[in-house]
Amino acid sequence: MNRESELNECRIRAVLKEYGNDPQQLTAILLDIQELSGRNYVAEPWARQVAAELDVSLTRVYETLTFYGMFSTVPRGKHVIEVCRSTPCRFSGGPDLMAVFSEELGISPGQTTADGLFTLEETNCVGACDGAPVYKIGDVSKAFSGLGDLREVLESLGEKDRG
Repeated sequence: MNRESELNECRIRAVLKEYGNDPQQLTAILLDIQELSGRNYVAEPWARQVAAELDVSLTRVYETLTFYGMFSTVPRGKHVIEVCRSTPCRFSGGPDLMAVFSEELGISPGQTTADGLFTLEETNCVGACDGAPVYKIGDVSKAFSGLGDLREVLESLGEKDRG
């Protein structure tokens, strides 16, 4: 059974209860639901349930989901790789870094690998300009330190997830 199939109305209610059904905790609630989805996204039925049970408008839920770059309303890979597109990263080789990821993963920005492990995206500044060009996997920012290190990171994540 995959994690997504485990995310049902009861599990969403449990997440809401963990936050005391407090509408002020909407961002945290949606982050937890996104993580529990197993595909790094918040589906429309889940957003509707959150809105109804917190007694907030669906518009408010979608304002949060679409305002913050960390959210997605479409399924993504287990690991979201974001390449910084800020000016320092762009001038320090960010486009080349994106090309390397694209080649290594066999996907273009905005796509997910066939095995569902990786999604490649661009992102705004991650606040690590001194290491430009920079990429993020999950919550961790990393400076690009060469093709060998990048391959090692991808292999490590892939092996861990494939068992």
